[in-house]
Amino acid sequence: MSPYTERVSAVPTPSHFAPPLQKLLLQVADAVQGVQAGQSLTELLARCPAELRPGTQALTFHVLRHLGAAQAARKLLAPKAPPPKVDSLLLSALALLWPVAEPAYADHTVVDQTVSAARKRAAPSAGFINAVLRRFLREREALVAAAQRDPQGAFNHPPWWIERLKADWPEQWKAILAANNEQPPMSLRAHAGRGSAASYLERLTQAGLGGRLLGELAPQAVVLDKPVPVQQLPGFAQGDVSVQDAAAQLAAPLLLNDRAGLPPLPEAPRLLDACSAPGGKTAHLLELRPKAEVQALDADAQRLARVQDTLSRLQQSATLKAADARDTASWWDGQAFDAILLDAPCSASGIVRRHPDVRWLRRPGDIAQLADIQAGLLDALWPTLKAGGRMVYATCSVFKAEGQAQVDAFLQRCPDAELIPVDGFTGHLLPLAHNEAQPAGASIVDGFFYALLLKKKA
Repeated sequence: MSPYTERVSAVPTPSHFAPPLQKLLLQVADAVQGVQAGQSLTELLARCPAELRPGTQALTFHVLRHLGAAQAARKLLAPKAPPPKVDSLLLSALALLWPVAEPAYADHTVVDQTVSAARKRAAPSAGFINAVLRRFLREREALVAAAQRDPQGAFNHPPWWIERLKADWPEQWKAILAANNEQPPMSLRAHAGRGSAASYLERLTQAGLGGRLLGELAPQAVVLDKPVPVQQLPGFAQGDVSVQDAAAQLAAPLLLNDRAGLPPLPEAPRLLDACSAPGGKTAHLLELRPKAEVQALDADAQRLARVQDTLSRLQQSATLKAADARDTASWWDGQAFDAILLDAPCSASGIVRRHPDVRWLRRPGDIAQLADIQAGLLDALWPTLKAGGRMVYATCSVFKAEGQAQVDAFLQRCPDAELIPVDGFTGHLLPLAHNEAQPAGASIVDGFFYALLLKKKA
């Protein structure tokens, strides 16, 4: 699956934190500079002092969601980019000064604290930053309008990303980009063997937490009204509930379903989760089929450790192995699987709202490279599936090259593979903003792609 995983802690507003804004801004500027240099925000936040991390994460998310606009405005204010250490601080301040419905800080506070941070970060630049920010405030309306004439400034995504979405989704591309800049909901999966989603919602209500059910879309899903730290979730430590987006909750039921005219699975099926970290889908498979024999692979041993942590919390067990799933000689014992879940490495273009750094980290050539990896995984794993078995191919991507186009090419290569459509599950799931069917215009699910493949018997 994608190396990006759902952050389970709440992301509170910056005003909830005691540290002075200048301290947070220094951390935010480091994070923004790191992302622009190609480093993962998850890794950068891990280096942040613990007492500053929640506020830094909240502010950095905001900045990265407005980074394109801030960059466009900075080019208008200072066409020659300052050194990265200065530019990252300036961009962070411009993003915080960008007009939004409920700004976290007053304008004068942002300017004052940014200049104070500049004196510690790059003292000679303090006057320059002060002058640029004050000019932005004086001319904000005109500068915002000018910045938004630049596609990157208007949509806060790189131009190549915007163009790819236009080509793939000519009717929906704007709604997808808008959804990427929303704050995502916190979705939970009630343990299937320990009670219904409705009963868990009652426990939440008793704990003073609000939420709603998603029903048929994902029958174990509960969407919280507001994110909270996992420690506040009733029964989390005991494994009664997990944090998992509703779209990700479709994987296990799709693989195990017996409603699509497929040969039925045995009571204790032999299952493979080929790219399993951090373990949410592995655990869900075991919740739905407790007697299943599950083998979970991941190429990254450190990430595989998270799978074990997940299974331990839920009191489940599986065979875990750190291996590249394409190298079947290194891990496969020759016994065919009844079903395979391939949640393949991808661009993570469907979960940008949870990981706003993704859009700034990816490069145009990454998509073709990832598509090659996905094709290699499909080709390597197909022979390990028994005749009459099924495979679910999944990516958390909205790009067709990683979804439908990938599967179409696989079907051309493998005449014994049959695509099984399942209404409501398979195909591209798009995170669309401003959908009247969704509460408050928020996108309920992340962007995903699912295909159910049957290995035909000779």
